[in-house]
Order: sequence, then structure tokens, then C-alpha cells
Amino acid sequence: MGMAASKKANQDKKAKPAKRNPSPVKRRRRGVKLEPTQLTAPELVVTEPSAAVAELAELVRSDGGAVLAIYKEPLGGHELLLVSLPIEQLEPTPFQRDVSDTHVRKLTRAMDKTQRFLDPVIMVRGDDGYRTPNGNHRLTALRELGAKAVIGLLVPEARVAYHILALNIEKAHNLRERALEVARMYRDLATFATESEPAFELEFEEANLISLGFAYERRGRLAGGTYHPVLRKVDTFIDAPLAEALPERQRRAERILQLDDAVSAAVAKLKEKGLTSPYLKPFVVARINPLRFIKGDPPTFDALLDSMTRKAEKLNVDKITTADLAKSGGARDDE
Repeated sequence: MGMAASKKANQDKKAKPAKRNPSPVKRRRRGVKLEPTQLTAPELVVTEPSAAVAELAELVRSDGGAVLAIYKEPLGGHELLLVSLPIEQLEPTPFQRDVSDTHVRKLTRAMDKTQRFLDPVIMVRGDDGYRTPNGNHRLTALRELGAKAVIGLLVPEARVAYHILALNIEKAHNLRERALEVARMYRDLATFATESEPAFELEFEEANLISLGFAYERRGRLAGGTYHPVLRKVDTFIDAPLAEALPERQRRAERILQLDDAVSAAVAKLKEKGLTSPYLKPFVVARINPLRFIKGDPPTFDALLDSMTRKAEKLNVDKITTADLAKSGGARDDE
């Protein structure tokens, strides 16, 4: 090929338009049963709300708030209200994570810079007033800045509040925060829900988070990350109404604390021997964990914790060397 032909070929290549990315293909995720309404954008406008939503709108107005809009969301076609409320009318639900001062400080600075509140919270209205299951930090920041009102999406079905935490996928939570959220939600649901634990798998995420949450309530400095990989293999959902399963959850939490006592005692013996490492507790748990040697179905929750507790109590620290510790890994025991 001559120089001129080569130059023309290069120009032709440059002249070709860039390929566009194909439109996203609808993907069916495992376990997803939703069939969207197929409502178009103009059809989401609500001019005549249902009787229940109209009644809720009147309650908002009588509570000193205002209804800014009523519309249908596009997936299930459920009616929602965009409302403003006096800020003193709204409180967080009792089962979300504790407020982080660092997070609130970032929010207040961002709001101060933009001079705008651009992220409405989600609200439900119950017998005890208005609650937000996902807006505690934004609500705290608004109060610190002296706002008199808050804007949010008011969901008519109050029980949706228990699903909202599953929509929070930023996962800034550590294990302790996640487990405590689950335990608090569990206590609240147990006061009225008649369903069994498996019905709340989405909200609770993992069965062991329930037991760990109740254990964290008893011992805030529990190194739950050390036990989490073991517990998730043997702690299963209880097929009983939450109120009936609650005592069993508290008992399982006590078993975790008993194991932690035995592991902590073994760690203390290793320290007395002169062995120091931030991984002493994970090392002991790995040493007493029989699951790696078990083929087939794992043991029951109690059988495993019985075995591990006994092994921790009988651990011969004289046979453990610095070289053994050097081979270990896992979460630090001050997690």
C-alpha cells in the first residue's frame, strides 16, 4: 500500500462515528418478583387521590404541614405525598443507627455551602406521630442550622418504614452498627408483627446479625467481626413469630458472650506468656473453630458454640509460638 492510500485509510477510520453503547437490557435478578406497572411519565401525576391518601393529606394540613404534591411511583403505582412539616413534628425511628457527628458536620457544611436542602427524607405517620426511617442525619443537620420545616416523601403504609433500611446501600455501617439496627428493628417489630423471622429476611439481612445485635447491646466492645464468619454458617432464621422467637435470640446472644469470655481468657493467657498482636482474638477463634474440618452439613448453633467454648477454656498456650501467630490473619480484635 502506498503512502497516499495509507493516509486515506487512516482518514476513513477517523471519519467513522464512534459506536454508541447499547441500551441497557432488562435484567431479571434472582428472587425479584416485581412486575412494573408500565406507567409512563405523564401518568404518574395524581389529580384525584384515593380516599386513604386524601385523608392523610388532610391530617398533614391539620398537623401544621403542607402537601406539595401527590403522585404515583413508577414501579408499583403506589401513591406518595411530597410534604413539608414543622421540623418539631418529625422524629427518627428507634431502630436506625446512632447519629455520627462526623456525618452531621459534613452535611451541615454542604447545606451551608449550597444554601439548599436537596435530599428529602422518607416519612411515615403512625399513632406516635411522624417518623423518618432513613433521615436522622439530615434531620439533625437541619435542626443545627435552625430550619423550621423539613421536606419529605410521606409513605401512606407505615410498615414500609421497616423496608427502608434495605434501600440504604452506601453501607458505611460497620458490623456493630448493622447488628444493632437489626436488633432494634426486631424489638420494635416484635410488639405487633405476627410473621416469623423468614418473612423479614430482607430487613434483617442475615440471621446471625439478630443474635449479634442483642450481644452488642449487652457488650458494646464485643469484637463481633471475629465471630461473624463462624456464626453466619450456623445461626439460622427461627420459624416462629418474632415475639415468641425473641427469648431464643436473647439466649443465643448470651451464648456468644459466653464464648467471648472464654476466648478473652485465652487471649489474656497468651499476653501473660509475652505474645502480643492485634490478631490474638482472631487467632484463638481460628484455632478452636472446627468447621474447617467438618464435611457436609454444619453442626447446630449450640453444638458449635459448646465445642468452641470448651476448646477455648482448655487451650494450651504453652504450645503456641510467635511463629504460629505470624501465620494468622483476620480482623483485628479491637474491631
